Amino acid sequence: MTPILQLRAVKAFYGQSEVLHGIDIAVERGGMTVLLGANGAGKTTALRAICGTVRREGEIIFSEHRLNGRSTEQIARLGIAHVPEGRGTFVGLTVEENLRLGAYTCTGTPHENMQRMYAYFPILAERRRQQAGALSGGEQQMLAIARALMMSPQLLLLDEPSFGLAPLVVESIFALVERIRREHRVSVLLVEQNASLALEFADRAYLIETGYVVSSGSAKALADDPQIRRSYLGY
Repeated sequence: MTPILQLRAVKAFYGQSEVLHGIDIAVERGGMTVLLGANGAGKTTALRAICGTVRREGEIIFSEHRLNGRSTEQIARLGIAHVPEGRGTFVGLTVEENLRLGAYTCTGTPHENMQRMYAYFPILAERRRQQAGALSGGEQQMLAIARALMMSPQLLLLDEPSFGLAPLVVESIFALVERIRREHRVSVLLVEQNASLALEFADRAYLIETGYVVSSGSAKALADDPQIRRSYLGY
């Protein structure tokens, strides 16, 4: 099966500094791929390169579309939704207003998509009239994911969804993402520090160190690798 997303020899830059050094990554259609690595390794930069928010070289192919030269808005309209680290909700707007903003490239009807999100995230339905800034950290993360899903994407980019959240909340969010992936065939590219949990849900994994992919394979193979277990899984 042809991957829905392919990065081929991709470099990325902040100013004149090269952060990614020719990485190759693939995400299978309907699958979940995780990027692992220490802080500063280049994982978040890889997501930004896909979205066109940093200067990049190499080739990025999404569902047979070449992303090079496309604007971030054009890339979003092709069906890529990005949930950045830190959630990025509009704290002064209500939950429902945040969801409506996520529907600007929606391929279905916003009302149907909103009801679907409320079914997946019932707490958001209860809080729909509240300002996003009044939500807990876990609820804000749910809102950020739901807002991204409002556009009915083919590919969801998730950057550190567990950051700052209690373990039980993290597990519930991962379980919901897995359910949505299965039921709607949404492909997922995940950046996550909680390597143990991420490898439980992912199909494939890539280990990035200082801007290079140093290991890749099935999630199970990386989870069983003694060096990765010691460095990233803590046993």
